Amino acid sequence: MSGHSKWSTIKHKKGALDEKKGRVFSQLAKLIRVAVKQGQSGDVNFNPSLRLVVDKAKAANMPKEKIQKAIDRGLGKSANGRAIQEIVYEGFGPQGIGLLIVAMTDNSQRTSAEIRNLLSKAGGSLAGPGSVRYMFTRTGEDYTTTMPMPITDPSLIEKLENLLDELHELDEVEEVVSTGVWNETEIVN
Repeated sequence: MSGHSKWSTIKHKKGALDEKKGRVFSQLAKLIRVAVKQGQSGDVNFNPSLRLVVDKAKAANMPKEKIQKAIDRGLGKSANGRAIQEIVYEGFGPQGIGLLIVAMTDNSQRTSAEIRNLLSKAGGSLAGPGSVRYMFTRTGEDYTTTMPMPITDPSLIEKLENLLDELHELDEVEEVVSTGVWNETEIVN
């Protein structure tokens, strides 16, 4: 008599809903951290962009504790009192695609292990300092590639997109820039 358990149905619906909320909350937390960094203030009265994002977070029913934690992280504080620092990780994705991964973390060893794990699962590796950075230029806060690598293989594009999505889902990762360039309209299956 499968399919007749009310609890099972509720559990699956709640699990899917919680996963969606988690993704929305992590995106909002990143936006809050960026607004705090740009406005250089954690006070919504003095930082209009932060006020706008906090209002969006409240509309999405994000808990006050999570909002405050994101503001603290944007100010460079962590819950355990350690300073949060920006670290730029360099790595190679599938088939040698260069990646710059900008992370804000209070524990660089944990973050590098998480990134290394994701890269190795995708057929890539974490690289040493300077091995990928020369492929990018930095203008202000943003990185742009100076050596774009065109990708036409649909399976490679799918692997790279999955890797980029997984990297963006990590809480500490702020930005991921790739040397891989593809245009989905040009790909013919």
